[in-house]
Amino acid sequence: MPRKRVTANDDKAAERYMSAFIALRGHPLFAPLVYHTSITRPENGGCPNDGWAVVTSNGAIYVHPKRHAEQAEWMYVLGHCLLHLGFGHLVAKEQPRAWNLACDIVVDRLLLALKFGQPPAGFLAPIETVGATEDVLYTNLCRTNLPAGTWPDLIIEAPHRGKLPNWADAFGRGLSAAVVSAVDVAGGVRTDVSDGSRSQSEAQAARRWFINSYPLLGALAATFTIIEDAHMCNRLGISIAAVDIAGQEIFMNPAAGMTEAECRFVMAHELLHVGLRHDVRREERDPYLWNVACDYVINGWLVEMGVGNLPHLGALYDPSLKGESAEAVYDLIVTDMRRFRKLATLRGVGACDIIERHSPEWWEVGDGQDLDAFYRQCLAQGLEYATSDGRGFFPAGLIEEIRALNQPPVPWDVALARWFDRYFAPLEQRRSYARPSRRQASTPDIARPRYILDEAAQDGRTFGVVLDTSGSMDRELLAKALGAIASYSIAHDVPAVRVVFCDAAAYDSGYLAPEQIADRVRVKGRGGTVLQPGVDLLEHATDFPAAGPLLIITDGQCDRLLIRRPHAFILPQGRHLPFVPKGPVFRIV
Repeated sequence: MPRKRVTANDDKAAERYMSAFIALRGHPLFAPLVYHTSITRPENGGCPNDGWAVVTSNGAIYVHPKRHAEQAEWMYVLGHCLLHLGFGHLVAKEQPRAWNLACDIVVDRLLLALKFGQPPAGFLAPIETVGATEDVLYTNLCRTNLPAGTWPDLIIEAPHRGKLPNWADAFGRGLSAAVVSAVDVAGGVRTDVSDGSRSQSEAQAARRWFINSYPLLGALAATFTIIEDAHMCNRLGISIAAVDIAGQEIFMNPAAGMTEAECRFVMAHELLHVGLRHDVRREERDPYLWNVACDYVINGWLVEMGVGNLPHLGALYDPSLKGESAEAVYDLIVTDMRRFRKLATLRGVGACDIIERHSPEWWEVGDGQDLDAFYRQCLAQGLEYATSDGRGFFPAGLIEEIRALNQPPVPWDVALARWFDRYFAPLEQRRSYARPSRRQASTPDIARPRYILDEAAQDGRTFGVVLDTSGSMDRELLAKALGAIASYSIAHDVPAVRVVFCDAAAYDSGYLAPEQIADRVRVKGRGGTVLQPGVDLLEHATDFPAAGPLLIITDGQCDRLLIRRPHAFILPQGRHLPFVPKGPVFRIV
């Protein structure tokens, strides 16, 4: 099949069309309608050859793919179709052509009065009629002969299973925003009439409510700036809302048409992202799936607390996940990533509503660290103030997370020591006359027992170390991990440790004394990364205890592991395993 030839004129025509679409999407009158409408330009089908665009009763607008027009003309055509939806013209009539023509006349009158765009040549209906409303025009047109040059742009389709948007309500919100915008421009508040922001919007009212009446999030709400700019939200791909934690900005798309109660819910959602430090806690997890997990947890808390209403456009909420942490929900959804990647956050499908800056070093400087501490302090003080005054009840999981943020994290080596305490309890000493003590020289004739360790208890007192020796492993990481393992092994009376090195193959070094691990281990390999053979070697070794635990030291750049015995991982800070670990993970700083 020959490839379609694309000319420079086609590129310019597509550019003019896209510029018109972007301008229409940012216009306060049409932005809510564009948000709830599907506007496409398919190559085949949709629009008739003699038409410009058609609009369906299900909210789809199909634009002619080969028409060449200026930006102002495309704005007029698209605005014409959107007003059909806003005016409720997509209804069945006995004479569809007469009704279509009557609706076209009403829409064209409004667009010409607003001086919006420019109608293409031959676009206006070539007929003069008398009448103010669609019904009057329709009645008059049914009695006359319709001109042959008109083309129908209203298509009635079978209704979808889902609930259709209320386009009349969306048009009403757009008309209100356009009036407010015009008044602000006339009063000198703004100079751009196409800006969809409002000085007294529902989002600003929701922000004042948090500051005045909701102490848990009041301090955070006072810190952040609310951005209500349709142009900016469209450029950033924000459908409903998003938050820039570093920039201290919350983006609310005015085209979403949310009520004040919905704005409260959405704003509390974004502020909890900030206060609970979901950007920092993500570590090396998948950003989008981590965002989805946090959304499920936050929305469950907000519904339980009754803060505002769920947005009518939808939000991630599952009552069965009540009581789960974000980490637990993430471990659950990564088992079915194909399904969960189709879900939409408040920003949109496949997008994170936690906006991260491109520079990863912003939190390492002094201001960034102070900002992190400030967010934690705001949320902690808000919780203390709200609970002390008895201003309501909060979910136990939310209270635990807020209080946990104010506690310093347990160092990795202390957590590793606790792991050793779990598997290697201190050995008990017993008295034995096999080798009498000679400390009491004053009575040499009386035999004294000596305290000795129970040799039977030392049998099987060992563990295995699977060491990733691939080229990506850092030598400092190996030194810290092996040094900690050696010191804790000595402290817990572990006589020997089974060590296996893994890169492209497994190298069994046998049993080594803890002192040898720290001082005289010669690392082999430095090739690829295959850890499963090392794990299988220890699990099937006849000279290794069946209940012996394993410690896997890796940088996370490995394949999925199948481990059937107790185990733990040691990873560098900021690294993440490519699978959900069943054992604890200790991160070396």
